[in-house]
Amino acid sequence: MKQGKKLLAVMLAAMFAAGTVAGCSSTGTKATQADQTTAAEETSKAEETTKAEETTGAKAEKEDLYVFIAASLKNTMEKIKETYEKDHPNVNIIYNADSSGTLQTQIEEGAQCDIFFSAATKQMDALKDGGFVVDGSISNLLENKIVLIKPKDGKTEVTGFDNITKASSLALAGEDVPVGQYARKLFTNLGTLDQVMKMEINEGANVTAVLTAVAEGSNEVGVVYATDAASMADKVEIIAEADNTMIDPAVYPVGLIIDKEASEGQAKAAADFKEFLVNDEGVMKLFTDAGFAKSSK
Repeated sequence: MKQGKKLLAVMLAAMFAAGTVAGCSSTGTKATQADQTTAAEETSKAEETTKAEETTGAKAEKEDLYVFIAASLKNTMEKIKETYEKDHPNVNIIYNADSSGTLQTQIEEGAQCDIFFSAATKQMDALKDGGFVVDGSISNLLENKIVLIKPKDGKTEVTGFDNITKASSLALAGEDVPVGQYARKLFTNLGTLDQVMKMEINEGANVTAVLTAVAEGSNEVGVVYATDAASMADKVEIIAEADNTMIDPAVYPVGLIIDKEASEGQAKAAADFKEFLVNDEGVMKLFTDAGFAKSSK
């Protein structure tokens, strides 16, 4: 009897040991499988993160556009830039604002430029003849008036372009600056150029320099565009506006410049922005609000 109880105890102990081993084995297998599943999930997440980062990086890469603009366009073009970049986050517009003559020279000397927006056809035509402009890309977009100004509340005997020599001094842009060229042509048409050039003249590097000189009271009168006078209406007053009998309005052409350093994406972005300037109604409204008129030529 005792031997039977011992035998039963041994058998039960063996069965318990076998069950324990099997349980441990099952637990180990499940743990291994869990570890493998976790590793696979982490690998998948890592791959997805990498792909997302690569996609984000691609989207974050911007196309730089080098846009050379006449100084008289700067205020309005800054508003256009803000709107365009908001709607086209992959584009970064870089302006170079100066006299059209200076910009022409920079382009001819190899400065990187994608778009040229000139204050006169003369500079654009010269670049076209020199082989710097993309064929068929020039559009005459705007017109501007030539005006005679004085400081706000300033005293002067000058009442118009015909008696401008009564002023003690004149702020006038240089001969290579479109507004300076228009002014000289106007005085030539009036037959007064020789007398005007004998005046005390403060020659400005661009129209902004002329406007500033008059606004600060450094000169009694000056010749600028109507849009420039409007941009500082609190500091300058218009004495007279040149009508079509004196001189034709200033024409502003815009065109694509051959940029040998540009990528394919940059070239496309430049063409798209140029078309936006020419065809978007909102852009034209910004220009007309600033005092420009749509070109009739």
